[in-house]
Amino acid sequence: MRRATILAFRAARRVPVWKVAGKRPCFLSFSSNQTPGLRPYSGGRRPYFASTALPTPMYRRRLSLAVFSTVVASGAWFAYQGDGRAQTLATQIRGFASSAITSAHAEDPSETARRALLVGNDQFYTATLSGDQPLSKTTDDSDRRVLNMLTPEQATEKLRKNEASYLVNRGKGVVRYDIAQVPSNSPIEDDHAELVVEVTSNVAPAPNGESNRDWAFWTVFDGHSGWTTSAKLRNVLISYVARELNATYKAAADSSLQEPSSEAVDAAIKQGFVRLDDDIINASVDKVLKAKSRRVAAELLAPALSGSCALMSFYDSQTKDLKVAVAGDSRAVLGRRGANGKWTATALSEDQTGGTPSEIKRLREEHPGEPYVTRNGRILGQLEPSRSFGDAFYKWSKDVQDKIKQQFFGRTPHPLLKTPPYVTAEPVITTTKIDPSQGDFVVMATDGLWEMLSNEEVVGLVGEWLEQQQSGTGNNKAWLQSWFGFNGQKRLPVEAANDGSSEGQRRPIRQQQYDISGAADRFVVEDKNAATHLVRNAMGGKDKDMLCALLTLPSPYSRRYRDDVTVEVIFFGQGPDKRTVEVNHEASATEETPKSKL
Repeated sequence: MRRATILAFRAARRVPVWKVAGKRPCFLSFSSNQTPGLRPYSGGRRPYFASTALPTPMYRRRLSLAVFSTVVASGAWFAYQGDGRAQTLATQIRGFASSAITSAHAEDPSETARRALLVGNDQFYTATLSGDQPLSKTTDDSDRRVLNMLTPEQATEKLRKNEASYLVNRGKGVVRYDIAQVPSNSPIEDDHAELVVEVTSNVAPAPNGESNRDWAFWTVFDGHSGWTTSAKLRNVLISYVARELNATYKAAADSSLQEPSSEAVDAAIKQGFVRLDDDIINASVDKVLKAKSRRVAAELLAPALSGSCALMSFYDSQTKDLKVAVAGDSRAVLGRRGANGKWTATALSEDQTGGTPSEIKRLREEHPGEPYVTRNGRILGQLEPSRSFGDAFYKWSKDVQDKIKQQFFGRTPHPLLKTPPYVTAEPVITTTKIDPSQGDFVVMATDGLWEMLSNEEVVGLVGEWLEQQQSGTGNNKAWLQSWFGFNGQKRLPVEAANDGSSEGQRRPIRQQQYDISGAADRFVVEDKNAATHLVRNAMGGKDKDMLCALLTLPSPYSRRYRDDVTVEVIFFGQGPDKRTVEVNHEASATEETPKSKL
């Protein structure tokens, strides 16, 4: 049972942690003198619990206590229960972090104790090491390791490792955008790409003798079952869409229309998405069958065998239209300040999964007589996103899958597979008119952020961040002052969500798992990068124990408690026109200087 559960976890993409069945666990509780004792979960079959002894005397000598034990199925299952029958996941994580701070009674008082984490196959232990004991070492055939517990300073370093920020000094309505990534998988399955393009007059002339217009693209990709599909999208999706937009705008310019209609621009973006996915899914198969080589198959089919959601924002500086195209469950939210000074959060996309009502309706209409086209919120009971790139096993016919398996490699087609494709890369597109003078901003992120924070919390956090940036000092403060006229408020409050505003969007489920209070005082402002600021508060904010614990857990164990997270925050405004896109060094990682995006 336990082995089957683990295999099921690995086979399915982002298994919802509250729906995985498994053995009920028991946990260690500790008295004030740090003496461990078993506290069983009430009812059910007696759980498996491994010994806390370490395999070597060196580690056994310094082990202070064991804090929590988790198996893939049961540890996630009990955490979702909200009826008080077991410890919440927050209790375990905070206990794990705080107990690791406790110093062991070292034989030599002069030795400096260090927090550490011992990781076994399905178990975690905290320990206190001192002296010259190693902090990272494979200890036995079970591949157990001892890892340093991150300090708050180290956690901050990890949060900021992949951050980047750009100042867009082009006078075209975009003034800045910030990016942050924190991996959970190894390697990270998320990816992203951004590009600002100066459009020449022969493609899309600017009326009234104005200077050439800008097109700006921002994309985030949430990969699953591997990283290859999201990497493919990072390399080529913007170019596929830009090529279709070029043709559409040029055709309009050559006609009496001058400007293409909004519907024509939507069609061009959709065509770019669909053509790329067709190349990934179908053109690659044709090439592989002609080549008759396993090496070629491994190279060309990799982006088809894994999968990725895609979220793209496209801004035309001439029309001031922001188009958000989504295929999957990444999300974009607009922050806009009203006349009363309060921010409002407006969703610019809908989460597209097997549990979204509109997607369930679409799929059942497209596949009549197949009641299990969606089951438990998943396509054919397995894949969560209903729109994505790759995921060939939900798009190839049974004949193609059998042929690929026989000649190269693959897996047995899904037993419910009848009328593929069940998944599409065609995006749903929304259009929003941007007024740069109002200081709008947009947050784009993979679902690793949205499962921890609500739309309103994200917009409110960016509002608080803006207020602190305005009141503080910094080398690049000028971008903010030229962008937004602050009125001296001490806070930038966010409007409460209206009834029905979250329809089609999932709630931040991790808040329930972690028993997180909804109080705003749990948040903190410590970062110069707005995207990093959001990630920090998603993973704990002021609760440094929670933050350090979540960032200490290594892959693949961390995936049970947090996903890969990629966040982009785009600020619109009336900035200077220096014809440049510059790296904002004070909000960017210093190890590797980001490149210009123009």
